[in-house]
Parts: sequence; C-alpha cells; structure tokens
Amino acid sequence: MPPPGKSVTRPVTGLVKKSLFSMLGEDLAGQTVLDLYCGTGTMGIECLSRGATRCFFAEKDPRVVERLVRNLRDLRADGRAVVWRGDVESRLTDWLDQVADPVDVAFIDPPYADARTWDWQRVAETIFAPLAPRLADGDGCIVLRTDDRAAVPDTLGRLQCSRVKTYGDMAVRFFTKTATSH
Repeated sequence: MPPPGKSVTRPVTGLVKKSLFSMLGEDLAGQTVLDLYCGTGTMGIECLSRGATRCFFAEKDPRVVERLVRNLRDLRADGRAVVWRGDVESRLTDWLDQVADPVDVAFIDPPYADARTWDWQRVAETIFAPLAPRLADGDGCIVLRTDDRAAVPDTLGRLQCSRVKTYGDMAVRFFTKTATSH
C-alpha cells in the first residue's frame, strides 16, 4: 500500500529498485537488513521477499508506521520484521542493541530536505558511526539515498563511499568500511 494522505515519502521506482538489487545481488538469503527512514518499507520488504532473514524498519511518522505494519502483516512478513518507531538520529544506538547478527545492508533514506541541510559531521556520529562496526565484514554496506544536490562527504567516519549511482535527481551512494576499519 502507498503512504497515507499527504505523506512526504518518496517510493522507489521499479527501475531504480531493479538497478539497486542488481548491484546488491538478487538473492539475499540469510541476510540481516536495516531500512532506516523507511516510509512504507519498500526496500526492506523487497529484501525479505528476496530471502533476507530479518529486516529492522525505522520510521517516525505514526501514520506511515501504521501503513508499514499493515503491509508487513498483509504480506505475512511481520514474523521476520521489527518496526522501530521514532527518530533515527536519537534512537539508533539503542535500537542496534536488538540486532544480534552483523548487518549486511542498511538503507538510509532521509527526507530530501533534511539531507540537504544535514550537519554531516553530526550525522556521521549519530548514524554512520554506530552502524560501521555492525556491518558484516567483507561485503556489508550502507545504501544512502538523497537528492543529487545533497553535499554528502565521501568519507563518514570509518565508512568510505565506494560507488555513486544517479537516477534523475536522485543519488544513491554505497558506503563500506574503510580498509583500516575491517
């Protein structure tokens, strides 16, 4: 189901989703995924449909969370999903205590207006730093989706941008651990 009413979520188009999963791999069997700023959970739900063992969704808009929960239930994916309600920046460190396995993929999809004005040093400390040690060794990655005008640094703490793909006015950046942080 789409987001309710005048929601500011931006669903990922089929073409972009196909391209991303071509890069990530079609089969995500056994993987642990985070879908932060998830909206109605499109990316995380796609991961579950491709075999991910578990997905942790984070969203603060209560109306959108209701739709996410309904989507998970309707797809019978709620047994493999955990929904975190609240602000990612302030709660992520505590939420990560619930994740027992290394994180294979973490999607970060903040509202475009927020990402354009983010203090990237602060975001590096509140989001990327707690995620870095939780990423699976070798191929764990963070997929950051912003508009192409966001001034995203190539390095965020112990993470390095390894790939940028642009789709119209959307930029998708893949961050992985730097060689010294493995």
